[in-house]
Amino acid sequence: MIRDPETQALLEEGVRRFVQEALVPREDEVAETDRIPADIVAQMKEIGLFGLSLPEEYGGLGVTMEEEVRIAFELGQTSPAFRSLIGTNNGIGAMGIYLDGTDEQKQAYLPSLASGDLIGSFALTEPEAGSDAGALKTTAVRDGDHYILNGTKRFITNAPEAGLFTVMARTDPGIKGAAGISAFIVEAGTPGLSLGKIDKKMGQKGAHTCDVIFEDCKVPAANLIGNREGVGFKTAMKVLDKGRLHIAAVAIGAAKRMLRDALGFAMNRKQFGQPISDFQLVQGMLADSKTEIYAAECMVIDAARKRDEGKDVSIEASCAKYFSTEMCGRVADRAVQIHGGSGYVSDYAIERFYRDVRLFRLYEGTSQVQQVIIARGLIRGAAI
Repeated sequence: MIRDPETQALLEEGVRRFVQEALVPREDEVAETDRIPADIVAQMKEIGLFGLSLPEEYGGLGVTMEEEVRIAFELGQTSPAFRSLIGTNNGIGAMGIYLDGTDEQKQAYLPSLASGDLIGSFALTEPEAGSDAGALKTTAVRDGDHYILNGTKRFITNAPEAGLFTVMARTDPGIKGAAGISAFIVEAGTPGLSLGKIDKKMGQKGAHTCDVIFEDCKVPAANLIGNREGVGFKTAMKVLDKGRLHIAAVAIGAAKRMLRDALGFAMNRKQFGQPISDFQLVQGMLADSKTEIYAAECMVIDAARKRDEGKDVSIEASCAKYFSTEMCGRVADRAVQIHGGSGYVSDYAIERFYRDVRLFRLYEGTSQVQQVIIARGLIRGAAI
């Protein structure tokens, strides 16, 4: 749902200019230094990118799901690290508090998350609990007015920069699976919380992940999200439905950028006395990429509109995330092929994008997890 088409058009154009004029020229710098420059972070704060999806009452822009994915189409057209830094504040790092937190929790944390003064992080995955999130082993034991947390979280996005962690932990060891899991707000610097070394990844330089370790970490009971035990997994799933649509849109943005670069290269690169864009086999790769991008874009916008209407979009969100991220991988492969040998060297952005976009098919639920969600949803529906 777009509330005001004119305002939305201005917002998208502003983000598009920011991406092209401020972010794209700094991509190589981010790749070389593995960090986002402080002046870029300041600009992202100034234009409100950290609070895109957070409500206006907490200092955010309060965009709808459709408005958000259309903005993500633009943000995706540069190095994913830029989007990753703001992504947790607009998604998994803040949405749990917004959706299920108490009024006091919302007032305490959402304004700082919306401004970007506080970076949020979502700590769910563990060494032995990734796709099977219900198997997590981190524990939270009630001790008076506190909970004592113990366990290790793995591959946690923005953990090195985070000032706040939304942590999933098991409060009832007697309940197997998801029902015994609760969600907590844990501030950076809390005694007993420590970070592992920053992961060295295949791609996405500038976007950092690391282990988050809890050793007798004492968290106030008031930081139990919603003041309710046993509903943390439900909170996580609510957050992930929204996050999957966002990641799908980012993947579409990246695919648009890669196709644009491949098209420009094909029109300028000459072989046999003519641009390679004249060759039908190259044209086929360009056409397939455009067709799949268009299909993914339509799918994401449709799912976003349904979510804005208040409909359950668990299946649609998984369909969109699955198709869009797999599509992005295919476009990346074709773009490297069109570039030929030039696509394998770092002089061209496609070499970096080829590595960067591989992660899209893994986080917010792997492609295989999306297949399971879709199939189980169909089976449930048929059984009613």
